[in-house]
Order: sequence, then C-alpha cells, then structure tokens
Amino acid sequence: MAKEDYYDTLGVAREADADALKQAYRKLAMQYHPDRNPGDTEAEHKFKQVNEAYDVLKDDQKRAAYDRFGHAAFEGGAPGGQPGGGFDFGSGFADIFDEMFGDFMGGRRNTRSRGDDLRYNMEISLEEAYRGSETRIKIPASVTCDTCDGSGAAPGSGPTSCAACHGHGKVRAQQGFFTIERTCPTCQGAGRTIENPCRSCAGTGRTRREKTLAVTIPQGVEDGTRIRLAGEGEAGMLGSSPGDLYIFVSVRPHRLFERDGTTLFCQVPIPMTTAALGGTVEMPTIDGTLAKMTIPRGTQSSRQFRLRGKGMTGLHGRGRGDMLVEIQVETPVNLSQRQQDLLREFEAEGEGAEHATSPESESFFSRVKGLWEDLKD
Repeated sequence: MAKEDYYDTLGVAREADADALKQAYRKLAMQYHPDRNPGDTEAEHKFKQVNEAYDVLKDDQKRAAYDRFGHAAFEGGAPGGQPGGGFDFGSGFADIFDEMFGDFMGGRRNTRSRGDDLRYNMEISLEEAYRGSETRIKIPASVTCDTCDGSGAAPGSGPTSCAACHGHGKVRAQQGFFTIERTCPTCQGAGRTIENPCRSCAGTGRTRREKTLAVTIPQGVEDGTRIRLAGEGEAGMLGSSPGDLYIFVSVRPHRLFERDGTTLFCQVPIPMTTAALGGTVEMPTIDGTLAKMTIPRGTQSSRQFRLRGKGMTGLHGRGRGDMLVEIQVETPVNLSQRQQDLLREFEAEGEGAEHATSPESESFFSRVKGLWEDLKD
C-alpha cells in the first residue's frame, strides 16, 4: 500500500515554511495523542504518521531529499534512523514534546539535569490567614555539595571533556544519506566526565541535608493556595539548576467563623428577652476586637445582620469584606416556678389582645384551622 504524501499528512502546502509545519504538527499531535485517545488504534496509527511526516519535513536536508525522490529517499533506512520501517518518536517529537505535553504528561524531559520539585503542606489558622505571617520551615532536601561546590569532582580536580563526544554532549552517526545526531551515551549529554569523583557526594554534586527556609504567608490567603519558592527544591546533578519548592496552604476550620472569600459568617444565640425587647450585643471579630450590634425589638431567629468591614482581608491586604451575623433566639430552659408563672401570665395577657404578640404562629394555626374546615366540608 502506497504511503500517504507527508505534506498531505500534515495538511500543508509544499511551500509551507517551518512555522506553518510546526503549527500543523502541534495541532495534529494534540488531536491524535494516545493519552487523549486510549485504546483507539486508528488514532495511534495517525499519530505515528504525523510524527514521521514532521520528522522529515522539519529537517531541511531530509525535506530536500523527500521533495526530489519522495519516500524512495528513505528506503533501506527509516527517517528516524530505524531500519526496517520503524519510527523513532525521540527524533521528530522530542524538540517540542516539552512545550506541548510537559504538564499534560505530569513530568519533564531531561529530568536528569534539573533538580526535582518539592511539596510542603502547611496548615495555618484563620487568624493567620487574616493578618498574614512570617514563619520558618525545615525540609529535608538534596543541596549543592559544599566540598566540590556542585562539580562532582574531588577538590583539586575537575570534570574533563568527554572523549566520546569531545564536550558536545552529542555524537553523530551516518544513516543512509543523512547524519543522525544522538545524545552521547558516555556522558549522557553532559559533555564532560569525572575521573576523580568527590568523596562527599560520590560524584553527584549534591548531598542530603535538612535546610531551614523563611516563608511569608500573605494576608488574605485562602485554603488551597499554592506558594512557589523558586530554586528551593532538590539541587540539580553536577551543579545544574535546582527545582522549586511548592507550599500548599490549608486553613483550619474556625470555632466561630465560616469563610467565603472575604465574607465571614457567624451564628449568635441571644436570649428571648433581648430578641423581644431589643438591646445590644458585643460581637467578637477576626481582628480580635469587639463590635457592638444593635438588636431591634421583635427580632426573629435566622435574621441576618451585616457588619461592614469586619470580614476577611483580601489577598495581600487589598480591602476587607463584611461579616454576616445570623441571630438564633434561645428558648429559656431550667425555669423556676416564679418564671413559669410569669410566662403563663404573659401568655394570658396576649390572648384576645388588640395586637398579636406572636403574629406568625397565630397566622399559621389560623391557616391550619381553615384547611381542616375545608376538608370537613
């Protein structure tokens, strides 16, 4: 079966430039990637075709040979240097794999050079989230070796240029019409080797140690916030760049307040007499002060009051929200005989009064009475 034209595979014109080729490849590789099409053999086959086409057309020499001879230019050796028609995903795919799938695949290429990222879970109180805080944490991590200063070589010596690749980190091999470039297997792409390794770090350029870091928790930080400390992760191999430290902040539940962004919610029980006669109550706030709140006469349970500017601070102290206070009227318990007698007198006074003292309950039972009368009829 004849192979499809590489330009048709990518859906580009024969005069397409490098940017157009790359854009077409990115789109198709994302569309047919096996991780996005699990179990779809047709998509997997199309993904291989797209990679094979791009591997040839992105290289000026390969593209020139293909434009002149077509697929016959690669007979006896596949475009990726795999005899017998196999395809090397590492050649056409590697140069933009990180850009497209680095986060999607949950990892990085070339991780042997850059240090790993670290995660630290930190729990703080709601008060600390309100005002922000400065704290210090201790984490075990790989750090640059003090003895060799990260070079991996023993004191008085140093890394030497790799004899296999002459310091380039890559080696070349002839494959058919073309020269194929690969990572040097001797130095693993570093371009240098260590003949006399450091005894403290065994030639890795890093050691294990607990380090102390100062962390700033900004005002208004929310539960689940991630704080990044660049360069505070694991040290890289042989002096390469370190990873990052990510601090995940969780805010402990509060005894009084519930939070929604910059708004705080609080339920406050008040005596029945205060709800009936009115009065004032003092409310604690997140900043540690007390706020006076006026309770109107006849206040019912579940009524909410807004205390403006008494909520949480915004992130980095930008503004401050409100506090919503929900009233819960408390029914008195453990009454003395005298108190019970007074309540009965109060109840008797209300019967037949010109103005109902419990209008909602009287209205409800009036509707119930009407319902029963309608059912009897």
